[in-house]
Amino acid sequence: MPFFTRIKLALQRFMMGRHGPDRLSLALLWGGLIVNLISSLLSGVAVKNQSTLLSALCLLLMAAGYGMYFFSIYRMFSRNLPKRQAEAQRFDSFWQRVSTGLRQAINRFKNRKQYKYFRCPCCKTRLRLPRGKGVVTVTCKCCHTSFTQKA
Repeated sequence: MPFFTRIKLALQRFMMGRHGPDRLSLALLWGGLIVNLISSLLSGVAVKNQSTLLSALCLLLMAAGYGMYFFSIYRMFSRNLPKRQAEAQRFDSFWQRVSTGLRQAINRFKNRKQYKYFRCPCCKTRLRLPRGKGVVTVTCKCCHTSFTQKA
């Protein structure tokens, strides 16, 4: 049996029953990388300005970045599957809300010249009207509240 095949099989046996990588683990790895990059950039500024406060902040950021790395690796090798899956599910629901909000904000920004976006005063639902229609009476699609809005 070739050497690399034996290593692959040994790694597969080792990872059996373990959680492995998921979105939260990858987000922690990327977050740790970004935090460590920011820390290294700030450490250059701290050395140049001889600032002890900035140096302490750099050390704190570096420790946070390495903590994110270690927690990600701990999650990947963990055998406590129900707890790791619950964490991943909470992160996925959070990330879905964040990405949906960002996607909607980008769409609102792209269509800002065609539509006027506003919120219902009663239920705070986002609504839109074509621009240039003047003052219009709007009925909210969720709570059926009628109000006037300038388009």
